[in-house]
Amino acid sequence: MAPGETVRLAVITETWPPEINGVANTINHLVKGLRRRGGYRVQLVRPRREPGEKALREEDFEEYLVNGLSLPFYNEVRLGFPQYYPLLRLWRGQRPDLVQIVTEGPLGYSAIKAANRLSIPVISDFHTNYDQYSRYYLSSLFHLAKHYLRHIHNQTRITLVPTRELSRQLAADGYEKLGLMERGIDADLFHPRHRDERLREQLGVTPDQLLVTLVARMAPEKNLHLAFSAFRAIQQTCPGARFLLVGDGPERKRLQRLHPDCLFAGMRSGVDLAQHYASSDLFLFPSTSETFGNVILEAMACGLPVVAFDYAAAREYIRSGENGIAVTLDDNDAFIAAGVKLAGDAGLRRRMGAEANRTAHSLNWEQVVGQLHRTIHKILHEVRHETAPSV
Repeated sequence: MAPGETVRLAVITETWPPEINGVANTINHLVKGLRRRGGYRVQLVRPRREPGEKALREEDFEEYLVNGLSLPFYNEVRLGFPQYYPLLRLWRGQRPDLVQIVTEGPLGYSAIKAANRLSIPVISDFHTNYDQYSRYYLSSLFHLAKHYLRHIHNQTRITLVPTRELSRQLAADGYEKLGLMERGIDADLFHPRHRDERLREQLGVTPDQLLVTLVARMAPEKNLHLAFSAFRAIQQTCPGARFLLVGDGPERKRLQRLHPDCLFAGMRSGVDLAQHYASSDLFLFPSTSETFGNVILEAMACGLPVVAFDYAAAREYIRSGENGIAVTLDDNDAFIAAGVKLAGDAGLRRRMGAEANRTAHSLNWEQVVGQLHRTIHKILHEVRHETAPSV
């Protein structure tokens, strides 16, 4: 693009705030960051949440809403219907310079086909291990999901991933063009200063009680049974400990019936979420299906020592024994032992929590937006030279 020109970017996503999940949070920060940077006009294509919802239109941002449906076995996940012909009509009249695919459902797939038909360059993000999720919901479709995701992403000019480890894994699985787009943290929001003794009192937790916390979707792929096993082991050495779970999902009601002594806070966001993190003492994250795990950085930023498996965000940012504990993937005994160790040593928790805070606060979203901005302009530069007429 020539200096001063506006980049017309079409972003295709099946999740967007006020939905609360890592993908919606990430793409919201990226879109806001590009708009603050200037030189972008963003067209957001997403499913409407309810009939009659009005599309937002501003000077540098407009929404294009489509119909969709929620998955019958997972109501929190919404898919947009294919939009090949509508997007062809839309983009013939309002041609974007670049299309960014955030989610790989029918809407994303049809957007790739429409963009390719119109010779519009496409980039994609790898946010969620849907092939891993299929192990928990439709295990017979695991290999089909794996092939589908690779097929989707290999049709784009580059697939952006959050960690170098994931890039190596996907390259080994046959993904052809991979690039790095890390994650940031809102350091003003996620901060130890949000610790609130009144909140602890409302939860029925006294100042001297240990509050163990987990923030996650209440769903099978989050490996929640291990978190409860670790907490029950913690109770053996800290009988007064309490367990706080923040989030919602298909497993919540069943878990509440099984663990009536635990605290289920439901979905939280903004300062309210930050207060729930910062008012805790120890964070457990047992998931083995993450592409990143934003909640790890959020907990660290709030000054909590984190126990997690050594992959994704934990591998990138936890220095085990210094600012948290990361154990070998799928070593459940080591995970439980790490939780028990930290639960029994308040001094160690404070030292690790302080170092975790310093680590997380060294990251910021502006750096990540800068990575995306450079990738966009690199792709557009390549396209311009590919299509330049020969002399």
